[in-house]
Amino acid sequence: STMKLAVAALLVSSAAGFSMDMTFSLGKKKAAGKKKAPAVKVGGASPSADAWANAGPSTALPFATAPATLDGSMLGDVGFDPLGFSTVPVGPWFKGIEGRNGVPSDLTWYREAELIHGRIAQVAVVGFIAPGLFGTLPGNEWTGVDAYSYTNPLEAFSKVPGLALLQIFLFMSFLEFRRLSIIQEEGSNYMAGDLRIGQGEGRYNPFGLNYSDEQYEEKRLQELKHCRLAMVGIFGLWAQALASGEAVTDQLGAGLSVPSYAAKAGYFLPEGI
Repeated sequence: STMKLAVAALLVSSAAGFSMDMTFSLGKKKAAGKKKAPAVKVGGASPSADAWANAGPSTALPFATAPATLDGSMLGDVGFDPLGFSTVPVGPWFKGIEGRNGVPSDLTWYREAELIHGRIAQVAVVGFIAPGLFGTLPGNEWTGVDAYSYTNPLEAFSKVPGLALLQIFLFMSFLEFRRLSIIQEEGSNYMAGDLRIGQGEGRYNPFGLNYSDEQYEEKRLQELKHCRLAMVGIFGLWAQALASGEAVTDQLGAGLSVPSYAAKAGYFLPEGI
């Protein structure tokens, strides 16, 4: 009987200990359950939404608004951005590399793109028109006698030797690498479109330009306007050359010529009608 009592007491003490462990463990879990994780902010207004939420009147489009990113402080800013390009931050590949003196702002990148595309468009407009006005380059036996005699640029592109196109590509690549090196050096102080050509200390200035500050800003604005006009113009030249298959000068010449049936004032019908 003494043995039975001892065994019974051992079982009771074990059960009590298990019960206490369970109670303590459950209590800990319950206490842990009361702790709340710190709130994490998810979502929120995008930079584009903020820019449009604070939009102001547009000078270029009086019937529309301009995003807050175009506040008129940048040269040539007239509030023209109906598609909201200026409200979208540039991609991470534009954020610079280690060692750069800061990074250009998003608007500086967009102005850089506008100027570079505009400058290329200006050269392209000259390339579309000049051959028809001033003539083409002579060919030879190696390139072909008529390799450079085509005045329609779209046709000429497929006729010139590949090495001639390679020269253009290598020259443009040199300019691009030089431009990127300047951006990396200047960083946040970089002025969009600055290739270190023109007036200023340490710059290539073959024409000896020396404008005042006011004149210099006016010249910068003129370039920007010419860039914008050239980008619109080259699209029209390309579309017309693609549709007609003729050089621009040939089309202009025909359009400005006087037809034979307009020899007399007020007589606008062809002969025989």
